[in-house]
Amino acid sequence: MPLSAPAPRKLEHLRDIALRGYLREDGLVDIEAHLTDTKTYGFPSEDRGQVNPGEPIHGMWVRMTVNEEMVIVACEAASDHTPFAVCPGAAPNFARLAGLTIGPGFNRAVNERVGGVEGCTHLREVLAQMATVAFQTLWPIRHRRQQEQRKAEAAGAPRKRPALLGTCFAYAPNSPVVRRKWPEWSDLAEKPAAE
Repeated sequence: MPLSAPAPRKLEHLRDIALRGYLREDGLVDIEAHLTDTKTYGFPSEDRGQVNPGEPIHGMWVRMTVNEEMVIVACEAASDHTPFAVCPGAAPNFARLAGLTIGPGFNRAVNERVGGVEGCTHLREVLAQMATVAFQTLWPIRHRRQQEQRKAEAAGAPRKRPALLGTCFAYAPNSPVVRRKWPEWSDLAEKPAAE
């Protein structure tokens, strides 16, 4: 269902973010983001001279390499277009993200390593979205592991708590999705009748 019809308006700013997830031949995953900001009008810039309509104000890249356990093994950033000449100096700091695990507390940990004057607001903003793309890209691998775990459980191994349980509205413990996928972990699971 589309949004309702907008009031009369004029486009001023356009931000495009492209996110891609790649399965590498070595078993790792590359998540890449490209952020571009443009204006529909030109304006003068102290560091760049005249910035014309449609010319990128921000043109930035980030690549995170992640393993199956969602640990970042490498991260690099690059800035092709920035409003100030000094901005690209923040890009090398994003290598500090190596070793972080994508999961609970990820955004806080990112801010500890590349927050404030250590990083770039625009590059930092895409990292949370990249984390989501990492989960989506690794889904086939994680699904295969889940199937292997179910086989092990059928052979008597204890059942592990699903990693996605409690991570969003659909995977809330009281969700019908959880009841269908993991009934033993559902708050909606049938309880024995009181005696």
